[in-house]
Amino acid sequence: MLTYLFTNIIMNPWHSISLGKNAPYIVNAIIEIQKGHKTKYELDKESGLLRLDRVLKTDLCYPFHYGFIPKTLGDDNDPLDILILCSEPLQPLSIVEARVLGGIYLIDNNERDDKIIGVAAQDPHLNHLQQLHDLSSETMALMTLFFEQYKKHENKIVEIKSFLSQEEAYQVIQDDFSAYQKNTLNN
Repeated sequence: MLTYLFTNIIMNPWHSISLGKNAPYIVNAIIEIQKGHKTKYELDKESGLLRLDRVLKTDLCYPFHYGFIPKTLGDDNDPLDILILCSEPLQPLSIVEARVLGGIYLIDNNERDDKIIGVAAQDPHLNHLQQLHDLSSETMALMTLFFEQYKKHENKIVEIKSFLSQEEAYQVIQDDFSAYQKNTLNN
């Protein structure tokens, strides 16, 4: 009986949380990985819980919070990834309203794997970040270095094709929201 009650109250954040009332400009993001950690968690699509995927085989740690945008479906058949800048620690599975700055178009394992770049909308210390060009060259270089290196020890190649403007990132979010809706209707 307890198991039955427990399973009825579990929500799957991918399906149960909205994209956000101001999407695609400000989106809800679900945190999977905290800044400064080496543990790579992935959403377990069936349960909605986080599953340990791997521990990075590098000295690099995630230089930003990392998560996904609910009710989206990317070309890799996963929810759309988002990097979230915030001056404070964010807990896994927390919901964060993220102001979209831009994105990264990259190829991972021969598949397109877009990453949205956002900033925690409630963080007054980062209000000055409104677009991608507001990020320092050091932050941009750190993002590039991280994605070029984080799978190198697994003999996997990740290739950054380009950074996406704010408008391009909005379009990716809208396209991935449409793909999610289409996929949900077909299943």
